[in-house]
Amino acid sequence: MTPQQQKPALPRRTPRAEDPATAKIQEAVAARDDLAAALSGAGVQLPVLDVRTPWPETDGEDSSRPARYALVHLGVCSAPVAHALAAVIRKGAAG
Repeated sequence: MTPQQQKPALPRRTPRAEDPATAKIQEAVAARDDLAAALSGAGVQLPVLDVRTPWPETDGEDSSRPARYALVHLGVCSAPVAHALAAVIRKGAAG
């Protein structure tokens, strides 16, 4: 593909530090990292720990605003990992 045939780049929204959406994403990333460290310390490793946000919300045809929250996605795991996670939770709840 020649430079003339390339599609124009879509404009990117640059998050600002004071942007509430950025703060929510940073909060979710910190929570994900904290959970991963705690699980690792307990000998449990989930194959996927990710941060996800919903689609941007739209206010009309051309305007959109970022999602107001972010979620820590735990992904899927094997049965042995699920049992190990359950054991760690039970141990913590009993202590």
